[in-house]
Amino acid sequence: MATTPDPGPGEGPVRPVSVSLHEGTIAALKARTGKRGMSAYVEALIQRQLERERLRELIEDAEAEHGPVDQAAVEAKRAILRGDAAGSADAA
Repeated sequence: MATTPDPGPGEGPVRPVSVSLHEGTIAALKARTGKRGMSAYVEALIQRQLERERLRELIEDAEAEHGPVDQAAVEAKRAILRGDAAGSADAA
């Protein structure tokens, strides 16, 4: 009998959970989303945080294997993305 993998973030059935939040946080959340949009908003925030944590883990693994990132190279690539002609000449 085949087993099905556990669902990833954003997958699987939706089910209610209980969380505790400060009243001010709830008020700000309701003001931003309306009462009916709170669950979707919180779901998206949690998914984004999980993605960031996973990305951080991948970066840490890569740095452990290949050494730290060369900040000068990162800045040169950023200059290219920004369209900074002066920075792009140094990015090669």
